[in-house]
Amino acid sequence: MEFHEKAYIYEAIEVEKAGLEVYFKKTAEFIIPEELQNKFHELPAFKTAFEALMPGRQRAYIFYFSEPKQSKTRVSRVEKYMQQILSEKGLND
Repeated sequence: MEFHEKAYIYEAIEVEKAGLEVYFKKTAEFIIPEELQNKFHELPAFKTAFEALMPGRQRAYIFYFSEPKQSKTRVSRVEKYMQQILSEKGLND
């Protein structure tokens, strides 16, 4: 462990001892693509499975599904990854 890493650890210990709180930025809201919303309406179990994913996995899917400019490509991506989402897996699992 290098010197600067030890310094961070000691600083964290002092912050903890002092009882200070760390405030994190509120996570941004993400716009769910229309094609994904439509699939949620068609299959409520799919929406439930998506909401059960960890927030990071949800964001990864939303980013991936939102990338294409053409709707047909977004629909294709949603359909391609439906089973993976239903199996509670992330985009790259």
